[in-house]
Amino acid sequence: QVQLVESGGGSVEAGGSLRLSCAASGAIIDILYMGWFRQAPGKEREGVAAVATKGGTMYYADSVKGRFSISRDNGDYTMDLQMNSLKPEDTGTYYCAGVGRTGEWFGWKDARSFGYWGQGTQVTVSS
Repeated sequence: QVQLVESGGGSVEAGGSLRLSCAASGAIIDILYMGWFRQAPGKEREGVAAVATKGGTMYYADSVKGRFSISRDNGDYTMDLQMNSLKPEDTGTYYCAGVGRTGEWFGWKDARSFGYWGQGTQVTVSS
């Protein structure tokens, strides 16, 4: 079993920056990918960014490319999301997620691929 705990988040004005962190514990050797998803009220959960734990390939949603940066440290299995030039449409609950060795793969943007989830942290961007 894997536990994911997010930290960071908060409220910021448009154009500002925030940094989210995620710490993994438990059976971390089973994590193949780690990612960030967000969900706004009334909307589906969407993939924001992801990183492969082996090789470090990074993936970004088009809406955040050039503004967000994902990083991970396999030494202590932490993952960060640096969010710059934030926009009101970035508002939502952000979730840290992990892909284990079992389960079906639907691509990194699909929440169904991820079997491990954190509790979520709120990000609010005001205009």
